[in-house]
Amino acid sequence: MDNEAAAVFANFMPILVMVLIFYFLLYRPQKRAQEARTQMLDSLKVGNRVITMGGIFGTIVAIKDEVVTVNIAANVDVEVSRNAINGVVDVKNAGD
Repeated sequence: MDNEAAAVFANFMPILVMVLIFYFLLYRPQKRAQEARTQMLDSLKVGNRVITMGGIFGTIVAIKDEVVTVNIAANVDVEVSRNAINGVVDVKNAGD
């Protein structure tokens, strides 16, 4: 009976290894990145310099629930979805 158990375990070992590889190389890093993005979106505040998913730089002038108003030029405000914000830009490295 021990030989049968060892054979069954040996058959499932490659599947177990694949699951562990999938977890450590794909799932876990993606979950960390999603948590970091959620934290960034939750910490947005008026005055932050941001870049949108479309590559537009601007400064946040108002935040409502899921809508962020971004000033992209003098007297030009654009409303975008909060999820359309790709990141907060470091002002000293913004290239202005």
